[in-house]
Amino acid sequence: MNLLKKSVLLLNASYEAIRIISAKRSLTLLTKGKVAVELATDREIYPGVYLPSIVRLYVYKHVPIRMQQMSRKNLYLRDGYRCGYCGELFSGSELTLDHIIPKAQGGKNTYENLITCCRKDNHRKADRTPAQAGMVLLRRPIPATVHTGRHIMRSLGLETAGWAKYLWADAEGETRLQFK
Repeated sequence: MNLLKKSVLLLNASYEAIRIISAKRSLTLLTKGKVAVELATDREIYPGVYLPSIVRLYVYKHVPIRMQQMSRKNLYLRDGYRCGYCGELFSGSELTLDHIIPKAQGGKNTYENLITCCRKDNHRKADRTPAQAGMVLLRRPIPATVHTGRHIMRSLGLETAGWAKYLWADAEGETRLQFK
Protein backbone atom coordinates (compact mmCIF):
# COMPACT_ATOMS: atom_id res chain seq x y z
CA MET A 1 0.00 0.00 0.00
CA ASN A 2 1.20 3.49 -0.82
CA LEU A 3 2.47 5.13 2.39
CA LEU A 4 0.90 8.47 1.49
CA LYS A 5 -2.57 6.88 1.41
CA LYS A 6 -2.34 5.59 4.99
CA SER A 7 -4.92 6.91 7.45
CA VAL A 8 -4.01 9.65 9.92
CA LEU A 9 -6.28 10.85 12.74
CA LEU A 10 -6.78 14.63 12.70
CA LEU A 11 -7.41 16.20 16.12
CA ASN A 12 -8.69 19.65 16.87
CA ALA A 13 -6.58 21.95 19.10
CA SER A 14 -8.76 20.67 21.97
CA TYR A 15 -7.65 17.05 21.24
CA GLU A 16 -11.10 16.17 19.89
CA ALA A 17 -11.03 13.79 16.92
CA ILE A 18 -12.30 15.63 13.84
CA ARG A 19 -11.79 13.20 10.96
CA ILE A 20 -9.48 10.72 9.33
CA ILE A 21 -7.26 12.12 6.60
CA SER A 22 -4.57 10.69 4.31
CA ALA A 23 -0.91 10.76 5.26
CA LYS A 24 -0.30 12.98 2.23
CA ARG A 25 -2.79 15.57 3.54
CA SER A 26 -1.25 15.40 7.03
CA LEU A 27 2.23 16.05 5.61
CA THR A 28 0.87 19.02 3.65
CA LEU A 29 -0.65 20.47 6.83
CA LEU A 30 2.61 19.79 8.67
CA THR A 31 4.76 21.63 6.11
CA LYS A 32 2.33 24.57 6.19
CA GLY A 33 2.76 24.77 9.97
CA LYS A 34 -0.91 24.09 10.72
CA VAL A 35 -0.50 20.86 12.73
CA ALA A 36 1.78 19.20 15.23
CA VAL A 37 2.53 15.49 15.21
CA GLU A 38 1.04 13.83 18.31
CA LEU A 39 2.02 10.28 17.41
CA ALA A 40 4.32 9.09 14.64
CA THR A 41 4.71 5.63 13.18
CA ASP A 42 8.03 3.84 12.87
CA ARG A 43 7.95 4.33 9.08
CA GLU A 44 10.63 6.80 8.00
CA ILE A 45 9.65 8.58 4.78
CA TYR A 46 12.64 10.92 4.62
CA PRO A 47 15.77 10.90 6.80
CA GLY A 48 14.58 12.07 10.22
CA VAL A 49 10.92 12.45 9.10
CA TYR A 50 8.50 9.76 10.24
CA LEU A 51 5.02 9.11 8.91
CA PRO A 52 2.47 10.60 11.32
CA SER A 53 -0.33 8.53 12.82
CA ILE A 54 -2.05 11.36 14.74
CA VAL A 55 -1.78 15.10 14.06
CA ARG A 56 -3.31 18.00 16.02
CA LEU A 57 -4.32 21.41 14.71
CA TYR A 58 -2.56 24.38 16.36
CA VAL A 59 -5.68 26.57 16.08
CA TYR A 60 -9.13 25.41 17.20
CA LYS A 61 -11.51 24.88 14.29
CA HIS A 62 -15.27 24.98 14.78
CA VAL A 63 -16.71 21.83 13.19
CA PRO A 64 -20.44 22.04 12.45
CA ILE A 65 -22.62 19.01 13.14
CA ARG A 66 -23.80 17.43 9.93
CA MET A 67 -25.34 14.22 8.71
CA GLN A 68 -23.02 11.50 7.44
CA GLN A 69 -23.20 10.91 3.69
CA MET A 70 -24.52 7.56 2.63
CA SER A 71 -21.87 5.58 0.79
CA ARG A 72 -21.07 1.94 0.16
CA LYS A 73 -18.05 2.14 2.49
CA ASN A 74 -20.06 3.74 5.31
CA LEU A 75 -22.74 1.05 5.01
CA TYR A 76 -20.10 -1.70 5.11
CA LEU A 77 -18.61 -0.10 8.23
CA ARG A 78 -22.03 0.28 9.87
CA ASP A 79 -22.76 -3.42 9.34
CA GLY A 80 -19.24 -4.56 10.27
CA TYR A 81 -18.62 -6.16 6.83
CA ARG A 82 -21.16 -8.88 7.70
CA CYS A 83 -23.97 -10.22 5.56
CA GLY A 84 -27.35 -9.20 6.94
CA TYR A 85 -28.84 -12.63 6.20
CA CYS A 86 -26.16 -15.27 6.95
CA GLY A 87 -24.08 -13.16 9.36
CA GLU A 88 -20.74 -14.20 7.85
CA LEU A 89 -17.80 -11.80 7.64
CA PHE A 90 -16.67 -10.82 4.11
CA SER A 91 -14.25 -8.42 2.47
CA GLY A 92 -15.65 -5.33 0.76
CA SER A 93 -15.16 -6.85 -2.70
CA GLU A 94 -17.27 -9.88 -1.74
CA LEU A 95 -20.21 -7.82 -0.44
CA THR A 96 -23.10 -6.13 -2.18
CA LEU A 97 -25.80 -3.78 -0.98
CA ASP A 98 -29.30 -5.18 -0.74
CA HIS A 99 -32.54 -3.20 -0.68
CA ILE A 100 -34.73 -4.70 2.06
CA ILE A 101 -37.78 -3.40 0.21
CA PRO A 102 -36.64 -3.84 -3.41
CA LYS A 103 -36.52 -0.85 -5.74
CA ALA A 104 -38.96 -2.74 -7.98
CA GLN A 105 -41.47 -2.55 -5.11
CA GLY A 106 -40.84 1.12 -4.32
CA GLY A 107 -37.84 0.78 -1.97
CA LYS A 108 -35.54 3.80 -1.59
CA ASN A 109 -31.77 4.26 -1.25
CA THR A 110 -31.75 5.07 2.46
CA TYR A 111 -29.80 3.92 5.51
CA GLU A 112 -32.96 2.22 6.79
CA ASN A 113 -33.58 0.26 3.55
CA LEU A 114 -30.03 -0.82 2.64
CA ILE A 115 -28.05 -3.61 4.24
CA THR A 116 -24.78 -5.35 3.37
CA CYS A 117 -25.26 -8.76 1.84
CA CYS A 118 -23.09 -11.51 0.39
CA ARG A 119 -23.52 -12.19 -3.33
CA LYS A 120 -25.07 -15.63 -2.74
CA ASP A 121 -27.82 -14.31 -0.45
CA ASN A 122 -28.44 -11.23 -2.61
CA HIS A 123 -28.91 -13.49 -5.66
CA ARG A 124 -31.23 -15.81 -3.69
CA LYS A 125 -33.36 -12.90 -2.44
CA ALA A 126 -33.55 -11.21 -5.87
CA ASP A 127 -36.35 -8.62 -6.23
CA ARG A 128 -38.35 -9.81 -3.24
CA THR A 129 -38.66 -8.72 0.36
CA PRO A 130 -36.98 -10.99 2.95
CA ALA A 131 -40.42 -12.37 3.94
CA GLN A 132 -41.31 -13.15 0.30
CA ALA A 133 -37.95 -14.91 -0.18
CA GLY A 134 -38.30 -16.85 3.09
CA MET A 135 -35.16 -15.21 4.51
CA VAL A 136 -34.59 -13.76 7.95
CA LEU A 137 -32.92 -10.39 8.39
CA LEU A 138 -30.52 -10.85 11.33
CA ARG A 139 -30.72 -7.22 12.44
CA ARG A 140 -32.58 -4.11 11.39
CA PRO A 141 -30.34 -1.47 9.79
CA ILE A 142 -29.46 1.44 12.04
CA PRO A 143 -30.76 4.75 10.66
CA ALA A 144 -28.33 7.62 10.13
CA THR A 145 -28.13 10.26 12.85
CA VAL A 146 -25.82 13.19 13.54
CA HIS A 147 -23.66 10.69 15.48
CA THR A 148 -23.21 8.24 12.58
CA GLY A 149 -20.00 9.90 11.36
CA ARG A 150 -18.46 9.73 14.85
CA HIS A 151 -19.43 6.05 15.13
CA ILE A 152 -17.82 5.25 11.76
CA MET A 153 -14.65 7.13 12.71
CA ARG A 154 -14.47 5.19 16.00
CA SER A 155 -14.98 1.89 14.19
CA LEU A 156 -12.08 2.66 11.87
CA GLY A 157 -9.88 4.01 14.62
CA LEU A 158 -10.18 1.15 17.07
CA GLU A 159 -8.06 -0.98 14.74
CA THR A 160 -5.19 1.53 14.75
CA ALA A 161 -2.71 1.53 17.62
CA GLY A 162 -2.69 4.71 19.69
CA TRP A 163 -5.98 6.14 18.42
CA ALA A 164 -8.28 4.65 21.07
CA LYS A 165 -7.66 7.27 23.77
CA TYR A 166 -8.69 10.04 21.36
CA LEU A 167 -11.85 8.18 20.32
CA TRP A 168 -13.11 7.51 23.89
CA ALA A 169 -12.44 3.79 23.85
CA ASP A 170 -10.50 1.42 26.06
CA ALA A 171 -8.03 -1.25 24.94
CA GLU A 172 -10.77 -3.87 24.51
CA GLY A 173 -12.59 -1.66 22.02
CA GLU A 174 -15.43 -0.74 24.36
CA THR A 175 -16.58 2.76 23.61
CA ARG A 176 -17.18 4.90 26.70
CA LEU A 177 -17.31 8.59 27.37
CA GLN A 178 -14.56 9.53 29.78
CA PHE A 179 -14.36 12.71 31.80
CA LYS A 180 -11.05 13.98 33.15
